[in-house]
Amino acid sequence: MQIKDKVAVVTGGNKGIGKAIAVKLAAEGANLAIIGRDGQSLDSAAGELRSTGREVMTFQGDLTDDRIVEAFVKEAVGHFGRIDILINNAGVGYFAPVAELPVEQWDAMFNLNIRAVFILTQKVLPYLRASGDSFIVNVASLAGKNAFAGGGGYAATKHALLGFSRCLMLEERRNGVHVLTVCPGSVRTDFFNNHHAGEEMRNKNILRPEDVAETVVRAMQLPPHAMVSEIDIRPANP
Repeated sequence: MQIKDKVAVVTGGNKGIGKAIAVKLAAEGANLAIIGRDGQSLDSAAGELRSTGREVMTFQGDLTDDRIVEAFVKEAVGHFGRIDILINNAGVGYFAPVAELPVEQWDAMFNLNIRAVFILTQKVLPYLRASGDSFIVNVASLAGKNAFAGGGGYAATKHALLGFSRCLMLEERRNGVHVLTVCPGSVRTDFFNNHHAGEEMRNKNILRPEDVAETVVRAMQLPPHAMVSEIDIRPANP
């Protein structure tokens, strides 16, 4: 893909992996529509992105609300006239043994990590198909492939996202829509900091958001007849 002047929608684009991907796309010449729940971090991210000289639209809202999804897509299309790239990055994780995991937390993970991805992708697909050269990047996790105690809910959502993404890739490549799923291990973000402790937290070799962003954008820039549909990302020297 030639990223310059493309329009990219990034969920959770105000921090962590989403922000890093947005920054990298802006550096490659894309214009951005980012959505997040926290207005302060949205404004901060928008300022950093605009410093690259690219056009940036922000939208504050909760993607588990279908009305927010519809309003966000409508505003992005109204602002830019097109959508060429969709980065489904926003997610949440709660960790507890299955016997102790509250149903409310189970539902919150599935509503954002899976249902919101499905709804937003459906809303954006007509514009991606019209683009003729478009990309969907779904940010999953190695947790979707590797079981671990306390991860029954979160791992289930990421496993579901992998299944969804694999089917979507087979369906949409004939329409000119590339679908890439990335599965990072632990990445040094607020999400990681909130759920990990001890020696792993002090590991200087842990993945950074920028590592994931660089990998995503390089995969998007492969020759036009080649497509990588799934990438596992681990520290080179853990």
